[in-house]
Amino acid sequence: MHQTDDTYAALVATLGGQPQIVTFALDALLAQGEPISDVYLVHLSLANPRTQQALHLLQQEFLNDMYAGRRCRLRRAPIRANGVELTDIRTAADAEATWQCMRDLIADLKREGRRLHLCLSGGRRMIALLAMSAAALLCDHQDRIWHMHTPETTLQRVKDGAQMHVTPADGVQLIQAPLAPGGAYFPVLRSLAQMPIHAVQEQVRRVAAVDDPRCRQVWERLSPRQRDVLRAFARGSRPDQVADALSISLSTVNTHKTAILAECRAAWELADDEPRDYRFIREHFAAFIERV
Repeated sequence: MHQTDDTYAALVATLGGQPQIVTFALDALLAQGEPISDVYLVHLSLANPRTQQALHLLQQEFLNDMYAGRRCRLRRAPIRANGVELTDIRTAADAEATWQCMRDLIADLKREGRRLHLCLSGGRRMIALLAMSAAALLCDHQDRIWHMHTPETTLQRVKDGAQMHVTPADGVQLIQAPLAPGGAYFPVLRSLAQMPIHAVQEQVRRVAAVDDPRCRQVWERLSPRQRDVLRAFARGSRPDQVADALSISLSTVNTHKTAILAECRAAWELADDEPRDYRFIREHFAAFIERV
């Protein structure tokens, strides 16, 4: 894709108390010829002195929107809930707010046509996990996720921003992590990015279940009556409700259930002593039975 000044690549980096992770990643990407024009720092509240100090050190590297002799802007992307910067991620509501912040940032940059590089080695691990979740829905094949590896001997010398740049001899490596951009394969998934994270997780699970070959494997091995029982369980019925709906005894329902779960154990390679009940059928076949 032809790039203009407005469609240069952007580095999105999670920031904690180790600002050198950002400059190490940026130096490596620029050395690869990536035209990074903006660096977005995703971080928790600056009430944390280490985060505040890390930001200050990075700002010194981007004076007058210049970095290493080229134009490159440093931009803050604080994680907020109800307009207030989060100090930590302690609750489900905090995680939801973090997800929304990552989603909005990535979505905005993709609407601008940016090629994205996500360096998720800094800050809270939870931020990185939620960022990867958003990236799977919104990113394309041209985007990249990176992990920064710093050898222990180098780490002791550079930690807390004591050294903001390294040489090849220092052994720092920018390692590309796998990215499966589900939204690129299934564009309908991108609409999920507007939902709360728990709704996204449920919808992704349902989409995956529709195409799960293990569901098909089990289905093909069942008798017609066993399929009727599976269908009833998948639609949320309890064993007694299945018996009433199919006009069979509860013991017959349980016999069919045992046979179905035996096929599930084989398909999912579950241990024989691992407990499973009719809820397993509901959770794994709810979407599948709507397509058969």
